[in-house]
Amino acid sequence: MGDHDDDFSRRSFLKALGASLALAGLDGCTRMPAEKILPFVHQPPEFTPGVPVHYATSMLIDGYATGLVVEAHEGRPTKIEGNPEHPASLGAAGVFEQASLLQLYDPHRAASVRAGRRWPRVAAAMRPDKLRPRVGARGAGLALLLEPTSSPLVKDLFDRLRALYPAIGIHYYAPLTGSTGMVIPQYDFHAADVILALDANFLAAGPFHLRYARDFADRRRDPREGMNRLYAAEPGYSVTGAAADHRVRCRALELEPLLTALLALIEPASGQAVAAEIDLPAGWLDAVAEDLRAHAGAGLVIAGDRLSPRAQALAAAINDALGNTGRTVWHTRSPLLGAGDETATLESLAAALGSGTVDTLICLGGNPSYATPATMQFSQLMGKVRQSIYLGLYENETSRDATWSVPAAHYLESWGDGCAYDGTRSIVQPLVRPLHGGKSVIEMLGALIGDAAADPLALLRDSWRRAGAAADDAAWQASLRRGLLPGSAAPKVPAPARTVQVGTPLAPAVSTGGQIEVVFGPDARVHDGSFSNNPWLQELPDPVTKLTWDNAGLLSPATARRLGVDSGDVISLRRAGAELRIPALIVPGHADDSVSLQFGYGRTGAEATARAVGVDVYAFWPALGAYVAAGVSVTRVADAARHELAITQTHWTMEGRDQARSQTVEAYRSGGAPHTSPPRRQLTIYDPPPRPAAPHQWAMTIDLGACTGCSACVVACQAENNIPVVGRDDVLKSREMHWIRLDRYLVGDEEDPEIVTQPMLCQHCENAPCEYVCPVGATDHSDEGLNEMIYNRCVGTRYCSNNCPYKVRRFNWF
Repeated sequence: MGDHDDDFSRRSFLKALGASLALAGLDGCTRMPAEKILPFVHQPPEFTPGVPVHYATSMLIDGYATGLVVEAHEGRPTKIEGNPEHPASLGAAGVFEQASLLQLYDPHRAASVRAGRRWPRVAAAMRPDKLRPRVGARGAGLALLLEPTSSPLVKDLFDRLRALYPAIGIHYYAPLTGSTGMVIPQYDFHAADVILALDANFLAAGPFHLRYARDFADRRRDPREGMNRLYAAEPGYSVTGAAADHRVRCRALELEPLLTALLALIEPASGQAVAAEIDLPAGWLDAVAEDLRAHAGAGLVIAGDRLSPRAQALAAAINDALGNTGRTVWHTRSPLLGAGDETATLESLAAALGSGTVDTLICLGGNPSYATPATMQFSQLMGKVRQSIYLGLYENETSRDATWSVPAAHYLESWGDGCAYDGTRSIVQPLVRPLHGGKSVIEMLGALIGDAAADPLALLRDSWRRAGAAADDAAWQASLRRGLLPGSAAPKVPAPARTVQVGTPLAPAVSTGGQIEVVFGPDARVHDGSFSNNPWLQELPDPVTKLTWDNAGLLSPATARRLGVDSGDVISLRRAGAELRIPALIVPGHADDSVSLQFGYGRTGAEATARAVGVDVYAFWPALGAYVAAGVSVTRVADAARHELAITQTHWTMEGRDQARSQTVEAYRSGGAPHTSPPRRQLTIYDPPPRPAAPHQWAMTIDLGACTGCSACVVACQAENNIPVVGRDDVLKSREMHWIRLDRYLVGDEEDPEIVTQPMLCQHCENAPCEYVCPVGATDHSDEGLNEMIYNRCVGTRYCSNNCPYKVRRFNWF
């Protein structure tokens, strides 16, 4: 290993690769049904060793279902793809869906009921005859806290639970869902000619982003059919902003005044036109308004979830004025349980806990002790409860605060259901028995009702039968094979009533003396922290910053110069007595006088991979639903050591190479040929090998007009090929092992550049230069045209890596 620290590398290797090794095929990882082992005298027709079997299932994130198809080998799930028939995926799978496979095999998952207790004892404590003396005959002292859910089965169980405990409190919480109304908008990007996205990352985030990305890309594949046009205004660069035709950086506090001014331009009769102090390029807003008016009925204005309710209403009013409502945007009733119910919020639960009226609190998933503002002091509130039970995948911060902690079953280990964002009813089907004896939400609710031995599958079938979704066995089997109930999408409903006065918007606060805004949001890799113990996602480069194994305070070059800050410097953010110290990262294209922070880091639970990675931003979060904080003082911490950030963009960059001229839509429509380099004579001292009449040709192509740089392909490749992770310290040494990388290049002015995504894949060159320079013939070319590697010949010269013009040939001691 040379000068490599053997002790450190071994520890890091085992820590980072434990789950990968489990996935690779350790025999003890899959718990098969308790049956006698017999040879296949008569082999079951549906089972052939070595031939994969595929099952339809669904994964719920923030309560909404995404349909998946999971591949299994000999009873072990090995790969996840999207369900082509499911409206939320259309055959695609995002980074979280792809990486959730590793979460199933995570060796750091909770493995037993804490404190040596057994599940029967926990179930007995939740029986009505045991619980009622504690919580009262009507259950006034009993409270449930769940992550948002759209499960019809859970709703049925709640109805039975309320019959036992009419006064029970049922609450829902996830940090990124905010307050969900009873009515939600649905968008048709395939029918939209002009789109304006205001801090709305619809191409890479949200419950329907896979479908939206597909519909958006379909309009870009053939410009002759009418290419759509995307405008974006946002404080920090997002995947959607990078894909936009015309993007402006705009402080979050300026987005509501921008919408007010836009409504006044589109519908002057609605109020007086205003000239708010918005830092926009001259004429940009007028051009957007003119373009939207020119495509009335085929345009779309979207306000992101982080914007205020008034901003949402302004966007809806603009769509109404343009005639978009009912065409490119309509509304359905939210499938989330408790949507629009103020008594079902975390705030109402916190009030009950603070008043001491709750005797027993049961948390079914989530991590409220971590993922809540410090001012709420939820951890201390849990300490006031005499009995608390937590169900979770990990022994995290909330598990630590609970009286009893029960390991949760992964969604690939449990039966259940849910609804997609459009209301389509979807099945959650297990592929393997719980590896650690975990329990599902269904089983926990069954124990509360008094039926701890209830069969989740039987409950699910009965729920679907009573809803008319599975009238007989044939209908149930058909739904099970497809993973959904066709035709179950929610019907359109009238838009919610709203009254929006244009008036004169408040001018955005002007930065003085270092007072700037702070924007809080999800992380593209760990979401709200739910996936922070997943090493595939920790090592996945952020789509924009290319940062791994960390979070940072993102700020513009101009703001960094004013503060005297460079990337890696530690900055201090102060607001109302709270302080947060976090490394700075300069991001060209970020709005001035604004700092972006990402949730999901700084964990202190028992998860070995996530612990002490990054900084906990929730501690600085002012309040639930407050995703923008104004009047924050930002200074450089002079006496703090620099924090080196593991950023992959500079490792294998192709910056500065000759670039072909871009091809415009107008030139394409007129039939102009794209620019190509003049042909050159092949220089070689070897005669090319003879080719058969029909040679095999291996290649991968990516439509650069459709690629958004979301990085789902990077995780998919890692899952398909079981590519190991190396950890933060080795990423700093340029040793990451991804076979696909998505380079990000900046074009134009540093303060407000365009982003160009350049995917770089394993090339399988016809005449691979890495093959000719290997002194031991470890890299070879097959008869089928594949570039092959014979690992036991390799002696580590690295000539192959040095001779690769694409920098995709990797060499690593691991």
